[in-house]
Amino acid sequence: MIVLGIDPGSRRCGYGVVEREGGRLRILASGVLAPTAPAVADRLARILDGLAEVIRSTRPAEVSVEQVFAGVSPRSALVLGQARGVALAAAARAGLPVFEYQPAEVKLAFTGSGRASKEQMVRTARTLLGLAVDLADEADAVALAVCHLSRRTARLALAPRADASARLRPSRRDHRSAQ
Repeated sequence: MIVLGIDPGSRRCGYGVVEREGGRLRILASGVLAPTAPAVADRLARILDGLAEVIRSTRPAEVSVEQVFAGVSPRSALVLGQARGVALAAAARAGLPVFEYQPAEVKLAFTGSGRASKEQMVRTARTLLGLAVDLADEADAVALAVCHLSRRTARLALAPRADASARLRPSRRDHRSAQ
């Protein structure tokens, strides 16, 4: 089972591709997409292209994305939401099912503490997986993939897997038929 974890951001988008074979975890790829374009739209387009390339080269079966963290400023939340949208669109375009996790759940699954600091996430990635990581964005993305792999069996037992397109709902209705 191969899972792509995505820690969305418009300036730095972390990704981590983790494979589980039996009880062993192996990092297939990880890094940070950090587009330098000044315009948000251009940065998001480059992140979409980068995630599409990661998906194409690593062929994950599922994607794990961090849910929006409440408590950031309204402007930051909006930009983060746009970056999450890009991550979700990249997964949907590839036909991959997406699973979302709260930051505290990811931290708990990865470090044993739901209140772990960014530094603790980086140390855990280095210690447990031997990952030479410097940025928390990359460690968080790897942690998302690991969290999903650890929670996958329980989640699928509660909600049997359906075709990803069957879970989509139309964004608009045809109001002509309602008359």
